[in-house]
Amino acid sequence: MKVDLHVHTRYSPDSLTTLRDVLRWAARRGLGGLAITDHNTLAGARALSAMAPSLRVIVGEEIMTTAGEIIGLFLEEEIPAGLSPAETAARIHAQGGLVYVPHPMDRLRQSALGLEALIGIIDQVDLIEALNARVTFALDNRHAQALARAYRLPQAAGSDAHQGFEIGRAYVEMPPFHDAPSFLRAIRQGTVHGHISFPLVHVGSTYARVAKELLAMAPFAGNKGTFLH
Repeated sequence: MKVDLHVHTRYSPDSLTTLRDVLRWAARRGLGGLAITDHNTLAGARALSAMAPSLRVIVGEEIMTTAGEIIGLFLEEEIPAGLSPAETAARIHAQGGLVYVPHPMDRLRQSALGLEALIGIIDQVDLIEALNARVTFALDNRHAQALARAYRLPQAAGSDAHQGFEIGRAYVEMPPFHDAPSFLRAIRQGTVHGHISFPLVHVGSTYARVAKELLAMAPFAGNKGTFLH
């Protein structure tokens, strides 16, 4: 099965993708599963899991730690932002989840965990994102692949989609799974596929963030008669 392990929905502050759009694009790309990894929330993942029983939906969360982002997969409870990487990883494992480090070597992404912080928790890491479709420089993905090989960690892949058409740009082809332990066994037999998205996809997520900020301001601006209805 093909599994995209890094997908955002409208429940993230920088995405407008509806859950129905996720399902439509997942079917169009031939995905058998995907991980919903919205920023600091499980709401979108839980909602999609409930409405799509035929699709293997991994409930995930992209969590902002004090050093950068870590993804928890197979989560039952949300993990708050602002904890240390070690504490975040410990809380993921405490509920039976998997610690997945996204875009670890992306030199342009301020939210990347970075090499020093990653090495500091490497014994707690279950898998590394070896192909992120939103990385600007392909070399950064190759560095992530080399890191995964050096520490004998499974290599994963995700589109990091913030817009529907990005879904499936990167994925792992792997045997079927039903829970975290079977997933970890299956991904060790998997192969990474995909390609980097055109850099202009970042414009879409920036637009989504700004649009949501403006909508959040609407009640206050509206009172002053300055907001466009």
